[in-house]
Amino acid sequence: MDTVRTRPTCAAFFDLDKTVLATASSMALRDPLVRAGLITRRGAAIGILIHLPYLLRGADERLMERMRESLGELARGWDATVLESTVTDALADSIDPVCHTEALDLIALHHAAGHAVVIASASVEEMVRPIATMLGADHAIGSVAEVDEDNTFTGRILHFDHGEEKAHACERLAQEQGWDLAECFAYSDSATDLPLLHLVGHPVAVNPDRGLREAARENDWQVLSFTHTARVRTSPARVLLPLAVATLTTCAVGYALLRARRTWG
Repeated sequence: MDTVRTRPTCAAFFDLDKTVLATASSMALRDPLVRAGLITRRGAAIGILIHLPYLLRGADERLMERMRESLGELARGWDATVLESTVTDALADSIDPVCHTEALDLIALHHAAGHAVVIASASVEEMVRPIATMLGADHAIGSVAEVDEDNTFTGRILHFDHGEEKAHACERLAQEQGWDLAECFAYSDSATDLPLLHLVGHPVAVNPDRGLREAARENDWQVLSFTHTARVRTSPARVLLPLAVATLTTCAVGYALLRARRTWG
């Protein structure tokens, strides 16, 4: 999955839901999960109700704690291997069409500049890994759900990859890989990712919720508006990447950010 020839000295951390994707991954995967027998249609409806406030207004601490509890309860009894294979099989129809074109372009530009790309999401890692692979990311970080001896989820979440816990996970990965966090980028739509955004030298707010918009204004952070979706296989940056690799540098990433910057209104 790693396309960088030399060892990266920095990374770009991308939140997944409503940052790289135009919706929540669990929402996009609802029908495949129902068909696989992992959840019932009633369970899918409950999932929609849980995520609806987040999709409309952005996540806050109380909602994310409810999501943590619901995530464990909803996944109880699932086979972890079946879940990952179901997500892998559903990528083309359910995930690929809802990728933000702008995010795909930035992922390609970061790779061309020699940066590692990390997808970090609150979804369980069995869901995050296949999506990260499809996106060409070098690393995937997700919530860790406990499994029993049969590789079945117990309903207990060992690590909820959100807020401070997500920032700690990204910091640990940076230490392991030898990345300079002052040179790293982070992209997110939610104020719950403020710990991660404060951790890196280049924080970027993408379609920010109210809390993140205020923080971006106060800290003079870059703000981007992602409005288009496209399939990964037909993203303009991916089509043109072989021609651009030789010339794109870190400056190209900065230039792309400046062109995409959303002005305060």
